[in-house]
Amino acid sequence: LINADGFLFCAPENLAALSGEMKEFYDRCYYGVLGRIQGCPYGLAISGGTDGAGAARQAARICQGWRLKPVADPVICINGAQTAEAIAAPKTCDEESKEKCRELGGLVAASVLLGM
Repeated sequence: LINADGFLFCAPENLAALSGEMKEFYDRCYYGVLGRIQGCPYGLAISGGTDGAGAARQAARICQGWRLKPVADPVICINGAQTAEAIAAPKTCDEESKEKCRELGGLVAASVLLGM
């Protein structure tokens, strides 16, 4: 993380919060990079069943603690999974969500190139 010029964080939402794997990543890395990555641009993409806002808020608070600069509002891709079967099934992103994610990645890249 300390060698990166920008970040694009992507995570699934589980039970209105970040997935365990993503939360564990933040927990493992948080203090080691605190004060060393501030000012870098970042983007955030969340895959959620019906909302995604809880996970987005949680990740944004962590990034705020690192003093990162958001390049855009989080992209939240909703898959609509409501049943145990749908939640456990493989997911795909629709074309609109894919395009929003491409744009987000482009904004992070442009911010890095422009030194923002």
